[in-house]
Amino acid sequence: MEKQDKLFSINYILMLTANFLLSFGFWLQMPILPFYLEQEFGLDKTTMGFVISCYTISALCMRAFSGYLMDSFSRKPLALIAFIIFSCVFGGYYLTASLLIFCVLRGLHGLSFGLSTVGLNTILIDVLPSSRRGEGIGYFGLANNLSMALGPLVGLYLGRTIISYNGVFLCGLTCGLIGCIVLACVKTKPKPKILNKQKISLDRFILIKGIPAAIALLLMSIPYGITTNYVILYAKESGFEVNSDLFFVLMACGMALARIFSGKLADKGYITQTISYGQIFVVICFLLLAFCKTFNNFSPILCAYTYLSCGCLMGIGFGIIFPSYNSLFVSLAPNNRRGTATSTYLTSWDVGLGIGIFIGGLISDKFGGFDASYIFGTITCIISAIFFKCYVTRHYLYNKLEK
Repeated sequence: MEKQDKLFSINYILMLTANFLLSFGFWLQMPILPFYLEQEFGLDKTTMGFVISCYTISALCMRAFSGYLMDSFSRKPLALIAFIIFSCVFGGYYLTASLLIFCVLRGLHGLSFGLSTVGLNTILIDVLPSSRRGEGIGYFGLANNLSMALGPLVGLYLGRTIISYNGVFLCGLTCGLIGCIVLACVKTKPKPKILNKQKISLDRFILIKGIPAAIALLLMSIPYGITTNYVILYAKESGFEVNSDLFFVLMACGMALARIFSGKLADKGYITQTISYGQIFVVICFLLLAFCKTFNNFSPILCAYTYLSCGCLMGIGFGIIFPSYNSLFVSLAPNNRRGTATSTYLTSWDVGLGIGIFIGGLISDKFGGFDASYIFGTITCIISAIFFKCYVTRHYLYNKLEK
């Protein structure tokens, strides 16, 4: 038993590290892409949003099959191959000077990221005991979400001070390759052979019982996409007297704080309640972000404090929501559909993220600024919270499986 516990601990640490490096490498370059595309190719915001969101389109195509692949074949080799391709794409960013090739690479990045993230999440569920699943997912998600918060911060710092944009891409390549080595060291049990293979049907690709929750999560992730790509640009264009990079520092702190208790609450059966608490923080965050530009007109100090507070609120809100939603999807699926459950969870997130990236720039162009984008994001969050409370909660309680 002691040997098994030690092996579990080592595997879990390796999984946390691989997950952090995968996500950190990806988010490292996300906030610099608008500046890079503007400087290198002279794109407007609408075109910029389309180019960046090429990742989402390709990720969605892969998400549709990744759960099926993970449930049907050996998970670690598939995840490792996808991780290697994901890492190599950064080298392509460094070498390309063509917008068309850049779009193709964004698409390839989405395909590889879509498969590798589903693979890592599914392997983690296999490793975790069911009694500690919420807590384990929580810390796993903390590694992921800290990278989502710290990656943009480090990317902006490197891009502005020490090295060029291409240097950021090389840093992403380095993080990815180290992550591949770490993942290769994870020891996994052989996947049991499926004696009676089921016919291919829709529920092999999408967790049907998870669709209501997926809709609610999609709506909640739209303003997250707007924020991770445009919140620095929002501060710059609106003339906020604030070190906007601190937004991501406070976001990371908020996520770390939320992870301390959110996973344990999910393990105690308070999954839907925990998600509802997180939604409150998120709605308040995006509502305040929408009014930061107005606050700046009569009190720059109030605007600065509000802007930075939103980073912390956003971190707390999504730090609560992420692990709880992951546990919710897994609780709706039998063990042989864990890959499909994880795929559905991540697909809904990617769809909302892509919509946010694309529509954030579009709304800003059409309605005079990113404050309008955040008003739209606040509305989607409110709709999501109402739908979750009135329908998703009841649907989950009726369909969840005891494991």
